[in-house]
Amino acid sequence: MTNDTLDTAHGWLTADELEVVRDQVPMVYVEAVPVRVDHLGRITKVGLLLRAQADGRVSRAVVSGRVLFGETLRDALWRHLNKDLGPDADPKLPAAAAPFTVAEYFPEAGRGAFHDPRQHAVALGYLVPCDGECAPSQESLDLAWLSPQEVVDPSIADEMSSGHGRLVRRALAFAGQLP
Repeated sequence: MTNDTLDTAHGWLTADELEVVRDQVPMVYVEAVPVRVDHLGRITKVGLLLRAQADGRVSRAVVSGRVLFGETLRDALWRHLNKDLGPDADPKLPAAAAPFTVAEYFPEAGRGAFHDPRQHAVALGYLVPCDGECAPSQESLDLAWLSPQEVVDPSIADEMSSGHGRLVRRALAFAGQLP
C-alpha cells in the first residue's frame, strides 16, 4: 500500500469511537489560562469559566479541550479559546509551543493532582493573554475575571473542577506572580 492510497481524513470521532479510544489510550488536551496583563506583562486578572459538569455540578474551569488528529497545538489552542471565549477575545498565543506545565489526568480520584473520571489524559497548559472582548459561549454559563489574589483564595480554588485550581496556581507561579 502506498501513501497516496491511505485514508487520511480526520476530524471528530463518533461518541462510541471516542469511548473506545478513551478506554485504551491517553487523550491529548490543551488547557489555556486566559489572563489580562498590564503594559509590563504583569497579570492583573485571570479568566475563569463557569460550567455545568456531566454530573450536574456547576464549577469554575479554565479553557480546555482535545487536540484533534492532524491539528497543531497552536490550532487547537486557537479553536478552544475562540469556542469558549468568543471570536472577539483576541488571544495572544505564545510564540513557542512549549507549555508552562504538563498535567496528567487519571480516571481514579486521588491517583494524581488532576482527575477526569472519563479518561486518562495528558494536558499541555498555556498562559494566554486576551486583549479583546471575552464572552462565555458554547456550554459555558459565565466568565469571571478575578485578580491573582482572588483566584488563589481557597473559596474560589475549591470551586474549580478536576484540579484546575492547581493549574491556575502553576500558571501564576510560572509567570512569577503567585501571591
